[in-house]
This record gives sequence, C-alpha cells and structure tokens, in this order.
Amino acid sequence: MPLDPEIVAEVDRLTKTWIDELVAFRRDLHMHPEPGREEVRTTSLVAERLEAAGLRPTLLPVGTGLLADIGEPAPFTGRIALRADLDALRVADEKTVPYRSRRPGVCHACGHDVHTTVVLGAGLVLAELASRGMLTHAVRLIFQPAEELIPGGALDVMAAGGLDGVDQIFALHCDPRLAVGNIGLRPGPLTAACDRLQVRLTGPGGHTARPHLTADLVHALATLVSHLPTALSRRVDPRAGLSVVWGRVQAGAAANAIPMDGEAEGTLRCLDPRVWERSAELVPALAREIVAPYGVTAQVEVHRGVPPVVNDALAITTLREAVEATLGRSAVAPTDQSLGGEDFAWYLTKVRGAMARLGVHTPGSETMYDLHQGTFDVDENAIAVGVRVLTATALLAGGHDGRRFTE
Repeated sequence: MPLDPEIVAEVDRLTKTWIDELVAFRRDLHMHPEPGREEVRTTSLVAERLEAAGLRPTLLPVGTGLLADIGEPAPFTGRIALRADLDALRVADEKTVPYRSRRPGVCHACGHDVHTTVVLGAGLVLAELASRGMLTHAVRLIFQPAEELIPGGALDVMAAGGLDGVDQIFALHCDPRLAVGNIGLRPGPLTAACDRLQVRLTGPGGHTARPHLTADLVHALATLVSHLPTALSRRVDPRAGLSVVWGRVQAGAAANAIPMDGEAEGTLRCLDPRVWERSAELVPALAREIVAPYGVTAQVEVHRGVPPVVNDALAITTLREAVEATLGRSAVAPTDQSLGGEDFAWYLTKVRGAMARLGVHTPGSETMYDLHQGTFDVDENAIAVGVRVLTATALLAGGHDGRRFTE
C-alpha cells in the first residue's frame, strides 16, 4: 500500500526539525574519523544520541558498532533493518574545509559518515512516529564496524544475532556520480565479489650477469603480473567479469642482483557468484602454471572478502515506492553494476533486502569528488534526502511479506 500523504508530510517535517543537528553530527564524524575496529568514539556518539531519543542501543561484542530496536514486531511480520557503516579509510584528507579530518592519514573518503548520519536521522524520525503509535512494526538500526576490512564487520553483526527476527534489510551508499535528489536503483547484482590476492615467489637468487645459472625471479614476477589477468579471461566465461588488478609489486634491492623473493598483491573481483566460488582454486593454480617454467616457487593466497550484493526485486520495489512517495518519480535513477566490493552482501545471503545509491553530487557542479580519494566530499543536502527515503522505506517494508530465505 502507498504511504499516507499525511505520514509523508510528517516525515518531511520531522526531518527538517533535525536536519541542522544531523549536518553538524556528520561534520563531527568527518573531523574525527576512525578506521575499522577502532570506531569507539563514533559508536559512543551514536549510542548517546539514540539514548536521548528514548532508545536502548546494544553494543556489539567486538567493542564497536551497535544495534537499536524501535517499536514492537507485528504479527507475521519481522523487523525491518536499516544499516549504516561506521568506519573511515586510511587515506589522508586533502580538502580545505572547516570539518577537515583532524586525524592524520585517516578520513571518511567513502561517505560512511553520511551513511551513519542518515540511519541515525531515520531512527530519530521512526522513534518519534513510534511514540505516537504511527509505527505498526519493528525496525532495527544496525551501525556496523569495519566495512572496509576483509571480510567485513557485517559478519560481526550476524555473529551477534543482529539479523535475528529481521525479515528485510536496506541501506544507502553515497554515489558521487548522481546529483543530490536522485536515488539509484537496480534489481539483481549491484556490486562485485571482492577478494585480496597475495603472491610470493621464491628462488635461489644470483648475479644478473648469470641468469641462466639461477632462477630469474623478477622476470617470473613480471610475467605473472602481466599474464595472469589475461589468462583468466581465457579460462572463465567473460560475462562473469573475473578480473585481477595489482596494487603492489615488490622485489629486490640492487640493480645487479637477482633477488631470492618477490611479492605481488592486488584484488580479485567477480560479477558472478558461481565463478567467484571457483576462483579461490582456479587463480592459485593458474599462477603456479605461469611461473613454473622459470624454476621459482609460488605461494598464492586468496583472502576471501565479500560476495556480490544482489538486490531482491521486492525490496527494490519497496525502495522505489519510498523514493516516489518522498521525492517523486523523477528522482528514481538507473545505476550500473559496480566492480566495487561491499560487505552488505553478507546480510543478503540470509534475508531479503537491497542497497540503493544516494546521490551526493551538487547539481550543476562540474567538480566530481570520487570515492576513496582524499578530496571526496558530499553535498550535505543529501542527508535530508537519505533520511526521508530510508524512513519511508522502513514504513513501507512492514507491509510486505518478508519471508526469510532458507539456509
């Protein structure tokens, strides 16, 4: 059922009531970023504000992150969860703004400060509606740690029972390609699986004047780095999007000495969950085949990260209805599948749900601040947009059948 226009108007009014506080809250988080597993201050600030709203947040056993429930479960309907991530990146803040990071080498370069603020704002609105008897089902706020770490803080939430009683889960993620006021929606795959790949080659070492008497480890490493991505494209269906991109290659310390060891490290990404499952065995085997002719030994480790985010069609329908109710039909925007990794995917292996893209680009501006860069920033008008959309989503989702997936 569509949202009552009076409810929509009240959500809008309450959002406006708190928006100045929420913008200030986001700026405070931006000035005091905390990497994964270190979000102590951030967790405390969120908990204090929720307690002031009459809620009883529960700290996760890992020491950072929390859960907070609003309302009571309705018959035959489980909780609707809204998720935010708390952690920042180990990236230096390069902006010249009053709320620039005060912690050297760390900043919110991925918008998690916005995600946290939006879910907090939605929680304040929903708590107020619940106090007036205007919330007919239960909502759980999930503020998780360590999204940027492998395999992600979502697993901490799940281990702590954070999905117990939850039937549907929703989240927003900042998208600098979308203008403020637009929400990107996509049913099915939204992100890629993402793992960390580490390769270490070892050999006897020797003089560069006599490579034929030893194992030319640097040449073997260079061959591996250049050939493995291409070889993968011939061993799996290209539609699976399996790719290796290297971020670090290191070997040797002298121009005239062949080293005894060398390393390469990068990411392994995949669009297809089935191919992703196979890749943990395929990639190491292929790497060893490539370097075998050079007489070196290869140790290859694939550190499992996250599966793809696969949005449930019903959950996307709920998000679409929420966007149309609060922002209008023109606010719904298409969005492409990304090769980025996102640990929200773990939740979707257990319950239905969806992630949407939150437009944070200033309309008309030619400057684009991309994710994971020290220059990244958002148009803070996006905060009110996110609060309204997530609040409406939580209200609408309680009217749908959110049956749990079978495990």
